[in-house]
Amino acid sequence: MNRTRIALALVVALASLVAIPAIARAAEYHHVHITASSPSEGVRWYNRHLDCEPVADRPDAADCGGVELIFVVQPTMGSTQGTGVNHIGFSYPDLAAKMAELESVGVRGSGVRLQRFPDGATLRDVPGLFKLGFIFDPWGTRIEMVEDPDTLGFHHIHLSAADPAATLAWYQDVFGGESASLKGQLDGLLFDDVWLLVSEHGEGTPATTQGRAIDHIGFEVADLDAAAPEMRGNGVLFQQEPATPENGRTSAKRAFLVGPDNVRLAVVETGWAGVAVERVAETVTTDAGPYPVPQTPWGEPDMQGVWTGNSAHSIPLERPLDADDVDALTPEEAEARRERGTLGSIWGYEREWRDTTLGYVKTAPSTQVAMVIDPPDGRIPPLTAEAQARADAARGRFGGGRRLAEGPEDLGLFVRCITRGVPGLMMPSIYNNGLQIVQGPGFVAIQKEMIHETRVIPTEPRPALGSNLQSWLGDAHGRWEGDTLVVETTKFNGRAPYRGAGENLTLVERYTRLGPTTLEYQFTMNDPTVWTRPWTGMFRFDKDDEQYELVEYACHEGNYGMTNILSGARSVERAQAEGR
Repeated sequence: MNRTRIALALVVALASLVAIPAIARAAEYHHVHITASSPSEGVRWYNRHLDCEPVADRPDAADCGGVELIFVVQPTMGSTQGTGVNHIGFSYPDLAAKMAELESVGVRGSGVRLQRFPDGATLRDVPGLFKLGFIFDPWGTRIEMVEDPDTLGFHHIHLSAADPAATLAWYQDVFGGESASLKGQLDGLLFDDVWLLVSEHGEGTPATTQGRAIDHIGFEVADLDAAAPEMRGNGVLFQQEPATPENGRTSAKRAFLVGPDNVRLAVVETGWAGVAVERVAETVTTDAGPYPVPQTPWGEPDMQGVWTGNSAHSIPLERPLDADDVDALTPEEAEARRERGTLGSIWGYEREWRDTTLGYVKTAPSTQVAMVIDPPDGRIPPLTAEAQARADAARGRFGGGRRLAEGPEDLGLFVRCITRGVPGLMMPSIYNNGLQIVQGPGFVAIQKEMIHETRVIPTEPRPALGSNLQSWLGDAHGRWEGDTLVVETTKFNGRAPYRGAGENLTLVERYTRLGPTTLEYQFTMNDPTVWTRPWTGMFRFDKDDEQYELVEYACHEGNYGMTNILSGARSVERAQAEGR
């Protein structure tokens, strides 16, 4: 068989692995279907880390040396482990160097996770076989990395089976393949130079692959209508009959069946190029004209409820330099941007812990290009000469590096769980983006989930704080301008500055309901000791009373982390004093 015809389709959602039928044992291995949150980011990840190449005119597919990975967006129920497809494998000529490269990348910024052996090593040398190690892609696909000079690049698909011998026999009867033994140690089938290997599951029947990281694997035949009767004669039951799927990129047909050990398989015709999927953009219900904002019993606009900033996560504060002429992102671009934000922050918590993870959150990612809406160029105005001098002096003192903390006061306010300041506490982050608004006559209470801060803002005139009184969140005064709540805050103590603006800052916030489930938030920063002119940012919150609940932000990590950070700093000082 020609290796260039073997396609492994890993879909960003690991949504469908296609299997090839066995007409006269003429089927060829075609693809692996991977479930991913953003197909383009799946292609990008495998291109960056495993040397796969994007497929032309296919934003959801990567070619890994002749094996096609197809990435599909769909809900996922977990990794490949425990299913009938335990992992896929890639081979490199110098595995130690490759694993060191991946370890240096780490989980932050890319989502590369290494599986360590009990002794802490990432590599194991199996006598008579090869060196091997395991990594996971960000969507739960387990990947075995091997050093097999005889077959470089995409190397194998490794199944889990209750009866390995019977499973191999089934695949050979249905799809063909050459019976062979890898290095004389592992029995399998060869499709050209791609191995199909099987190990005993050990815990009964494996779980289904459908809906997991690898949804299915696929095989190819020249004519599916001609192959189907022969497959039925061999006892194959189709889960989905042969047909050209809706939005298929070509007229090639596809069918699904379930193989041994709950492995979902796809059979496709020659010319198969996947299915085009249109993403849905965010919507704001303003087409019917101005929204009639509901009123409280005492006659004020009603903004009460639980809102989330999840859809705004990953919007950059400033307009990127390469987006000067972009009015809005496409839904696919917004998904990819959100996914990059998730991959860039996996360091502390896996995807399952993230409120903003694609596929978990109900709202679509915002297509907004940047938060700054004034100045019109979408960028924060220049610093004043004095502010620039202060910034330069600060960089000079610290030299761009970190100094050891002498006490708790040297650690950040976030680490110490004191405050994020304003408008920082309003900004969407990787998780805990809940916002709850409660109103009473003359007051609005705004509680943010992260660090669990509550601002109680009067909406009727009241005396200002004395000239010597300042606070972390300043002195806030609210008023109603039509249906918009306007909050002006001054008298900050300067200990929780936002981008350098502190005690001289005047912050003006505007809360406006645009529809039943949409709250627009604008904030204007005016500090003449920092910027040459005021500037304004904007993003939106979505109402989610039915599902979302603000949970206590107890900050136990900070409580324990404080001890560890300070004791670690003292240990470093002792080592430095001893010349170690």
